[in-house]
Amino acid sequence: MNQMKLILGIISAMLVVTFIIPTVLVLPFSEKSDSEQLDETQQTEKTTWSGLEGPVDVAVFRTASNTIEKLPLEQYIIGVVAAEMPADFEKEALKAQALAARTYIVNMLAIGAKDVPEGADVKDTIDYQVYKNVEELKTIWGSDYQWKLDKITEAVVETKGQIITYEGNPITATFFSTSNGQTENSEAYWSKEVPYLRSVESPWDEASPKFEEQKIITLKEFQDKLGITLPTDGSVGKITSRTPGNQVGELQIGDKSFTGKQVRDLLELNSADFTWVQKENHIVINTKGYGHGVGMSQYGANGMAKEGKSYKEIILHYYQGVEIVSSENILTALNR
Repeated sequence: MNQMKLILGIISAMLVVTFIIPTVLVLPFSEKSDSEQLDETQQTEKTTWSGLEGPVDVAVFRTASNTIEKLPLEQYIIGVVAAEMPADFEKEALKAQALAARTYIVNMLAIGAKDVPEGADVKDTIDYQVYKNVEELKTIWGSDYQWKLDKITEAVVETKGQIITYEGNPITATFFSTSNGQTENSEAYWSKEVPYLRSVESPWDEASPKFEEQKIITLKEFQDKLGITLPTDGSVGKITSRTPGNQVGELQIGDKSFTGKQVRDLLELNSADFTWVQKENHIVINTKGYGHGVGMSQYGANGMAKEGKSYKEIILHYYQGVEIVSSENILTALNR
């Protein structure tokens, strides 16, 4: 009997060890070391950029550092979309922005940009397209960095290689923040009439936080900036015409005439759709919209996306008579 108890005791001890040892062996591997977590983070970033390699690179002149940053075209598009449109916009709006950005740079690569340093294709400023790289986005976005980058990257990957053309050529894919309820004909803001940059309705913009603004400036500043002297009867000139996009076309102040664009630039207004009134020693100016108004409205695009419209529907609404095609033939011809 004692021998049997001894045998049972040994078996019980072995079973206990059998169940304990696997647990002890597994526990250390369930807690990742700092180096392992860093490896996972690096792997996530590699996965984020997968599928973005291509035959064409873009050389971006970084104005702040006076250097040239060279990177694959699609990675450049991510940096542009991230800088030009809020990441919390609907993905279909971000995809429309990706097409506009890609069309712009493909066109620049094809015709060559002016006023850029030797070795560069574009600058990173609003004169071309604003661009931010990964390190800059980490600083700007902070803890929101990963989800914002992932979302924008998805929008770029899902439209990879697609551009907007008119009669076979890449368009000038202009865009802006917020319309006054409709976009503008190109010749109403610039001198050239462009067939695909026509005024269209954009009612979604009313939801934009930039839809309306009031600016108050002193009477002296108003007169100095416009180079005028207002009459003593309290009048502030007369709007004599409006554009197809309902912005101010021309106005008369005393014996001097202006275009709406001139006044917008001189007074640094949000748009050329404005009204004003004199109150004592100040001019109160009310504007609608934000930006030049030509091409795609970004807040309009987001409004369309919220209603279930696709990026293609957004593009075909804001750019009239265009096609969405692959950029492969154009990029191949560049032989870069």
